[in-house]
Amino acid sequence: MVGIYTDPGHVIEYDDGEVRQEFNVCFTAHVRGGRLATSTESKEVGWAPLDELDALPMHESTRLRIRHCLDRWALPYIG
Repeated sequence: MVGIYTDPGHVIEYDDGEVRQEFNVCFTAHVRGGRLATSTESKEVGWAPLDELDALPMHESTRLRIRHCLDRWALPYIG
């Protein structure tokens, strides 16, 4: 487990008017099969080389999770 993430200041408002506070439990994993596919919560999915991550548009909370995963902390982040 990489960590448990939540922030009362980070509120997500969906196109259908639903509003919620984000809560995320983040794990590392290995791909074992299947294929990438979009869902109602994604417009595009794909793999990116690590050296191209900084150029991708994403919320700072997502960057934090990626950073924690790549840093391979001994204990999960809780915050």
